[in-house]
Amino acid sequence: MSIIHDGSSTTSRSFAGRVRLVTTDQPFRWLGSGWRDFLAAPAASLCYGLLFVIIGFALTVGLWHTRAAYLLLPLASGFMLLGPALTIGLQAISRDLERGGHPSFRSALLAWRANAGPIFHAGLALMCLFLFWLRLVQIIFAVTLFDPTGLDVQSLLNETLFTIKGLAFVTLFVVLGAAVAALVFAGGAFALPMLLDRRVGMYEAFATSFWAVKLNLPTMAVWAAMLVVLTVAGMAMCFIGLVVTLPLAGHATWHAYKAVIRPQEE
Repeated sequence: MSIIHDGSSTTSRSFAGRVRLVTTDQPFRWLGSGWRDFLAAPAASLCYGLLFVIIGFALTVGLWHTRAAYLLLPLASGFMLLGPALTIGLQAISRDLERGGHPSFRSALLAWRANAGPIFHAGLALMCLFLFWLRLVQIIFAVTLFDPTGLDVQSLLNETLFTIKGLAFVTLFVVLGAAVAALVFAGGAFALPMLLDRRVGMYEAFATSFWAVKLNLPTMAVWAAMLVVLTVAGMAMCFIGLVVTLPLAGHATWHAYKAVIRPQEE
């Protein structure tokens, strides 16, 4: 038993040793660096953001016409769970700028080829968590006896905010959603940029990300809040704001990774 314990401790120290400790003012610097990358490659960044605006519009119109508007909130919140994988192309743009290259929209879309297998597995893991979240929302609907099926937007808001069942749903939605989001953030905050930057496996990337978040908890809380604000602000403007806020978050994530995770040579 002691051998297993020693091995586990050694592995933990190995992951923790890759992490720098950063102060709570650092996320604002990462955001500033992300903005500079956006201005340095505006065409590729805007095209990448526009792609998700089109997807958001398509989903909204589809749900609207099928009288399933109640799914908009679960899908929008689930989008944040997929964020680490969806923004990998933007991180590739920042990587190319850092290396003195000339990034393009095409190279951003093909960024996953840098480490295809582990990146695919990481994306699949996040997709499974996304599907788990949607299933969990259905369970919350059932537990709270809240049936929003077929309601228009105004009726849905009234039922959600001004009835006991609706408020019970909102409470469970927020609490469980925060727990799932925290799990995804801990594992995915630095995993995807690490997979893009290095030839490592999915487990190693997720474990390193977990330790990076654990050892920098106050700073990561600030960073997570900033990412949520950027995403919500983009969605609040009928998804159009994502043209700017999504690239900004993606570029800044690359600089967060470079600041927190030590280079391999160290």
